[in-house]
Amino acid sequence: MAQEYLTISALNKYIKRKFDVDPYLERVYLTGEISNFRMRPNNHQYFSLKDERSKINAIMFKGAFQKLKFAPKEGMKVLVVGRVALYEASGMYQIYIDHMEPDGVGALYQALAELREKLEKEGLFSQPKKALPRYPKRIAVITSPSGAVIRDIITTVKRRYPIAQLVLFPTLVQGDKAAGDIVKNIKKAETMDFDTMIIGRGGGSIEDLWPFNEEVVARAIAASPIPIISSVGHETDTTIADLVADMRAATPTAAAELAVPVLSEEILRIKEKQARLEQAFLHQLQRKKERFDRLQKSYIFRQPNRLYEAQSVQLDRLTQRLQQNMTVLVNQRERGLAQYHTRLAQANPISRVKQAQQQQTYLQERLQQQMQAYLEMQQRRVQQAITSLDLLSPLKTMGRGFTYTTQEDHVIRTVKDLKESDITIHFVDGNVKAAILEIDEVKE
Repeated sequence: MAQEYLTISALNKYIKRKFDVDPYLERVYLTGEISNFRMRPNNHQYFSLKDERSKINAIMFKGAFQKLKFAPKEGMKVLVVGRVALYEASGMYQIYIDHMEPDGVGALYQALAELREKLEKEGLFSQPKKALPRYPKRIAVITSPSGAVIRDIITTVKRRYPIAQLVLFPTLVQGDKAAGDIVKNIKKAETMDFDTMIIGRGGGSIEDLWPFNEEVVARAIAASPIPIISSVGHETDTTIADLVADMRAATPTAAAELAVPVLSEEILRIKEKQARLEQAFLHQLQRKKERFDRLQKSYIFRQPNRLYEAQSVQLDRLTQRLQQNMTVLVNQRERGLAQYHTRLAQANPISRVKQAQQQQTYLQERLQQQMQAYLEMQQRRVQQAITSLDLLSPLKTMGRGFTYTTQEDHVIRTVKDLKESDITIHFVDGNVKAAILEIDEVKE
């Protein structure tokens, strides 16, 4: 009988089917350490779970991972709930995690510690705290309208400082929607004219107090321009709201006591200050009166002319110095004026004009002399040029018996230029037509 061979895909599909229908693998509770974890923002998370001897691959889809209240880290021991299945493509089985929390510490405590660490690094806890007003007029109370918190606050404020106005903002202080409701009422109170804000609720478990550990609530408290008193839980409970608030109160009654003074004590303190102010005023008035009496008896009022005796002497001295300085200045100006008169007479323009006229007459005579000499010199040069030209004139040469010959309007310089035709012989006093009978050329 021939054996039938399976494909890898068929085998993996069969095994996957076994995993899927196994009721024990549909919901598995495991504990182990996280290994090979690398955060993939806004994506599915792939990592491993291991113990001392074994390891299993794990997948946590994006939706389940976003519900975690803590940040997984390498080596962290966790408790996980999920299902085990086979991945057909690789033939490897893995656990698909639906829920995960730290092992040994609750998820809320882990999330609280991580958020506290984050906000502390940002400086939200150490930022400057706003001072509470000493005499508040309007106080906003953000708490449940049915709890004992609001009753304790109202009772304490009425007893201590009844002139303050309390305004309750009914708020959810427990449950998933409580954080958003707290933030909404904080922002609503910020738009109104309040001096102080009290946020509080009674004691409870960490789950009950969790809205006051939410990051949105912490940031809303830190950003509020109104001073906030936090009174959440019992004295031993410390929430993030307590750390971020401007003042923390152990109980609602303590919060009310921090928010308002005792009116009767303040009135007594005002009366004491009023009495001290009256005594100080009377004492000051007495001192001023005594000083007035002393000044009234002073020589200044009895002999007021003594006030300006020194100034009068100083005025006389200054007047004398002014007269002396004026005399010296006038003498200096007179001497300077005489010098200017002398210099002006020396620089009289009439004499300068006469000198200029004499200079002009002299220069004109020299110019005429120079022009006459120049003309005579030029005449001699012209005469010399005429004589030179006359010596060089061909007519002058022809007058001594020289002639020149032309043939067909060309001057004949050598016998080679002659043709067998008539020639013209030019004399100083006329021309002669001649015929060539013979040409006798001289051989060199």
